[in-house]
Amino acid sequence: MMLKAVSIWLFLSFSTIIIAQNTYSIKGLVLNSKTLQPLKGVNIIGENMYSITSSTGTFTIKNVLEGTYTFKISHLGFATKNLTITVTANMNLVKVLLDESTTSLDEIEVTGKTKKRIVKETPIVTELVSKEFLETNRENSLMQTLSKIPGVSTIKIGSGQSKPVIRGLGFNRVVVVQNGVKHEAQQWGNDHGLEIDQYGIENIKIIKGAASLVYGSDAIAGVVDIEPNKIPLENSFNGEVNLLAESNNDLLGVSVGLQKRNKKWFYRTRLTYRDYGDYKVPTDKINYENYIFELHDNNLRNTAGREANANFSIGYTSNNITSETFISNVYAKNGFFANAHGLEVRVSEIDYDASNRDIDLPYHKVNHFKVINNTSIDFDKHTILIDIGYQNNNREEHTEPTSHGYMPKPDNTKEREFIKNTYSLNIKDTFKPNKKHTVVAGINTEYQNNNIGGWGFLIPEYNRFTIGTFVFDTFKINSDFHLLAGARYDFGILETKSYFDWFQSTVDNTDGSTSNIYLQRAQNKTLNFGSLSASLGLSYIHNNTTYKANFGKSFRMPLANELASDGVNYHMYRYEKGNLDLDPEESYQLDIDVSHRFKNSSVGISPFVNFFENYIYLNPTSNYYETQQIYEYTQAKVLRFGGEFRASTTLFENLKLNAAAEYVYSRQTSGPKKDFTLPFSPPFSTLLSANYQFKDFRILKSPQFTVDYRITADQNEIVPPEQTTEGYHVLNMSFLTSISTFKNSKPLQIRLKFNNVFNTEYYNHTSFYRLIDVPEAGRNISIALTQTL
Repeated sequence: MMLKAVSIWLFLSFSTIIIAQNTYSIKGLVLNSKTLQPLKGVNIIGENMYSITSSTGTFTIKNVLEGTYTFKISHLGFATKNLTITVTANMNLVKVLLDESTTSLDEIEVTGKTKKRIVKETPIVTELVSKEFLETNRENSLMQTLSKIPGVSTIKIGSGQSKPVIRGLGFNRVVVVQNGVKHEAQQWGNDHGLEIDQYGIENIKIIKGAASLVYGSDAIAGVVDIEPNKIPLENSFNGEVNLLAESNNDLLGVSVGLQKRNKKWFYRTRLTYRDYGDYKVPTDKINYENYIFELHDNNLRNTAGREANANFSIGYTSNNITSETFISNVYAKNGFFANAHGLEVRVSEIDYDASNRDIDLPYHKVNHFKVINNTSIDFDKHTILIDIGYQNNNREEHTEPTSHGYMPKPDNTKEREFIKNTYSLNIKDTFKPNKKHTVVAGINTEYQNNNIGGWGFLIPEYNRFTIGTFVFDTFKINSDFHLLAGARYDFGILETKSYFDWFQSTVDNTDGSTSNIYLQRAQNKTLNFGSLSASLGLSYIHNNTTYKANFGKSFRMPLANELASDGVNYHMYRYEKGNLDLDPEESYQLDIDVSHRFKNSSVGISPFVNFFENYIYLNPTSNYYETQQIYEYTQAKVLRFGGEFRASTTLFENLKLNAAAEYVYSRQTSGPKKDFTLPFSPPFSTLLSANYQFKDFRILKSPQFTVDYRITADQNEIVPPEQTTEGYHVLNMSFLTSISTFKNSKPLQIRLKFNNVFNTEYYNHTSFYRLIDVPEAGRNISIALTQTL
């Protein structure tokens, strides 16, 4: 009996070896027959065989026996193609060209469109950012990753945090949307980063220019829209593991994501953790206000940090309804450069050079909790989208307690605390009254409750309620000519709460005597704001050229810090004072975009002209409060223009060259700073890139090498007391490939990056630390591994 079992086992093992020796892999590439661009997400279906193309248009079907097979190649917006493949030992790469298609069925017109086609038909200047781009260019924060896109830059706060700037405007003039709901944190502050985990994001839409029509107040400069990920395939389970290490700040990071779906129900989850030390700069000393700060081993002391992020979602999908609920929590603790928070370090007893991984005072910690539900309902000719959200942002800033003016030395380190609760509701109806018109109507409403704590005062507690309603119509003159027109009305209420110092100050009375009183910093005040926004645009596609033009009026409500701040901001070494008489900002902007695609190349230009009727900014005055210069919020007319240029070409099928340039001109045409520019105005900049795709070499699959060369001009257009910055050249390089770790597993993706190859000392004009003479990070070598499960 045992001999028989052994014989059967040997027979099966031998048979398996024979079968394995006669199986092969089908490798293919799917392209758009018109543009010759790779197509992602194409289904390749055969009998008991299935694959889907990657972002590079490639697919692989493993363990296929020798023979002839028929496959169905299908993709939304393209004609389905049947393909017969003969599998042999010496078979070549299978190339498939799919044709774009429009199918008419009696009275119903069904048009499949790719995202790129939809963007072409939309008059708004929009950039689509793919998962491939994010993975290839990933930096220490989401906005640093996106800064390679022309017209997009960042205000950086150390190595791990940054905030978006679009065409020279940032803070609350740029809206960040995640899963349909506006991200609400403390984005008004210079040193407040963006609490979003950049891992697991598949698609981002960036809108340059006025976007208040759909996104409401604060979208006066543009939008970073982080779109929900596509729904997993039926009966699928997959995931990925990301590992990251960096040399400059000794960063170690891991992110794990999983998703599963049966027929109608699905879930996704992701955990991310990152820990890093002080980052290095290409200098050993920093001179700020004639005080020399020595740096040990080039470490920018106390810039270490750690982040722990978690998110989970559960969803349901059927023929006419899709609903997904997202729950996420982002936590970060980061040190501030020890000389960036006042100048207490001169007398500090902390040994900042004892360890490059210590998070000493001053530091901040922030926790952002978010719950969002997206529901889409299809019926008849209508599609209803409902987004409901709740967010809690809790930010604490800690520093060494010291006495300032009349304020005695506090008994704890919590200087400031901001607690913000935000409730959001968006409802949007998209319907087609006929074949020519697509109408979108909706309402957005948001309520914020903001509380403060700590012994330092900057802004008061406040409540904010906004509501807006909009409608716009896209009129299809023909398949290549579209008009868009719409209007929106917003109304908002801001209610500030009174605040008195917790200590007494000595004031002079009119009779010559003095009194000790608790100074009032803020008062109970209710302010109402309302404004009309509108947009009119067109898009015309002529052969391989796309023309866009859009004119829009946007508005932005003043923020609590602009209206009611009254305290010392030690991060900026100044006393900030709000103005309750500020009017809402109103902006008029004209955007034009022209792009043309040749056989193996493309070129595009996106100029804009922008005029602010009453731009709000913080103006330095000649007055002082307890040795701190007083800055007051005021308004002025501002004229801005500029744009972006982009070009790309492919040579020898393997070499791709890219060039991008961006320029912004800003000028205040009224007010105390008439004829000056605006703070943090980015200088002219050019990015040149070259990517070479090598052939497979041994275990290395699809290896590619990329070189980026950034050329930035001097920035001599400043607003006093800003300082000019010199131009710079920076070289970055990266190498990407994948290797097969196990026979039946997906390949391990490897990314090796060299940033600031020559350890160049330079100053980014939009960096927060640039204001205190801190250069950008020095040379950095990073390695990232991604294993798809």
